Amino acid sequence: MKIAGYLIIAFGLVDLIGSYAGFDLWGSLGIILPEVIRQFSSYCEIALGYFLINLGSRGEEEEPAIAEDDQGAGLADGDPGEDGE
Repeated sequence: MKIAGYLIIAFGLVDLIGSYAGFDLWGSLGIILPEVIRQFSSYCEIALGYFLINLGSRGEEEEPAIAEDDQGAGLADGDPGEDGE
């Protein structure tokens, strides 16, 4: 999910920089966009990529929390730990 997000952001940046340079990225792909949509298409692409990156990052943040619970589970069960007390 994150890789797709980075690719869409890169596409949006090319679209944004190209629009200031006079290059119509969508037109070169054979897609004619109305002027209103073409003005904001790069911003929408960047926002969509950012959303996908955040969506892909949510699953990664949950995994370390589960790993921490597994490590602390032995102490909660009455395991004396390293002290032996």
